[in-house]
Amino acid sequence: MSTTASDPLATLGSLPGVPDAVDSVRKAVDRVYGHRVMRRRSNEVTAEAALRGSRGSAALAGADWNLEEVRRRTDFSGEDEARTVGAALRLTAEAGQLLSIWRQSPLRVLARLHLVAAGGAAPDDAVGRPRLAGESVDEPLIEAPLPGADEVAGRLEGLSQLIIAGTAAPALVTAAVVHGELLALRPFGSHNGLVARTAERIVLIGSGLDPKSICPAEVGHAEQGRAAYVAAFEGYTTGTPEGLAAWIAHCGRSVELGVRESTAVCEALQRGAA
Repeated sequence: MSTTASDPLATLGSLPGVPDAVDSVRKAVDRVYGHRVMRRRSNEVTAEAALRGSRGSAALAGADWNLEEVRRRTDFSGEDEARTVGAALRLTAEAGQLLSIWRQSPLRVLARLHLVAAGGAAPDDAVGRPRLAGESVDEPLIEAPLPGADEVAGRLEGLSQLIIAGTAAPALVTAAVVHGELLALRPFGSHNGLVARTAERIVLIGSGLDPKSICPAEVGHAEQGRAAYVAAFEGYTTGTPEGLAAWIAHCGRSVELGVRESTAVCEALQRGAA
């Protein structure tokens, strides 16, 4: 985030192509919220969106399980992939409980998310706090240069202040920047991708764009593929208007694909097939 405007997130909302992406997402979300099934069975759609979003986030983290396996499985201990899927499920369940805290204390929420994701898998003194100088990071998907601990602390504080101050930026822009910054910083020793995607979810819900959490962007990120995800993120790290706009558009397309998934769930419920 290189702009020095008083509301830098709002400034990003005017980048070429971003208003169109924002408008497209808004229309897609409005359509699924207008589905007749949402009037009677929205809780079921929310639950299914949570499951599918968790599966998508875990897939990006290297545990690309079939949806039915995620649905069937009860034990997520043991092998690395199972622990990754379990972490994704726990984070999705936790997200809704942290909405009221996010606007007042984003750093507290991020610490909680890492604690939930780690689930005892990391050393106790490394859980729930930004990494210290010299500490390693386990995040194989993202190979961008790793910022030092001092830079991480400064940029996390800057991101926190932007969220607390509020912004006129569209929800999609804010969610994409939060997601991108956390991927770029990788502030924790592990589970940074899972935490970043959960933070994106929290912004989309808390902003009012997706209050019932039925538009899982994680589904869209996974559907577009790991290579496309990394390429779009690399655009974000350039800090150029083109790179930032491409990342925001990628996140917007991910939300739209999440909408498509939940629309299919609504159709199945309407037919009595789910």
